[in-house]
Amino acid sequence: MKTNNLRRTLLVLVALLVAMPVGWVSDVHAQATPGAQAPPAAGKMQQVEGKIKSLDPSGRMLTLEDGTQLTIPPSVNPRGTLKEGAIVKASFEERSGQKVVTSLEVQAGP
Repeated sequence: MKTNNLRRTLLVLVALLVAMPVGWVSDVHAQATPGAQAPPAAGKMQQVEGKIKSLDPSGRMLTLEDGTQLTIPPSVNPRGTLKEGAIVKASFEERSGQKVVTSLEVQAGP
């Protein structure tokens, strides 16, 4: 009976030793896969370009056609006239779950 327990224990250990490297290789492969992108870290500068779908009355929040919502702080003065249908190019940072614009350029409009 003692021999059976020893065999079972050895089989479990061997199975673990075989399975563990496979899991590690999968993790490493997923991290190294070209084209795979991790979500951007908070505070990291990002860019977006698109057509303005709507603009709030204060002019401090705009929504692009793809649903992206951008908050424009008072310190940012857009280059060009903001209006629905205009194409904009913006740099922004994620702050407290909001996309806060750091620079905004109007490229074209209706």
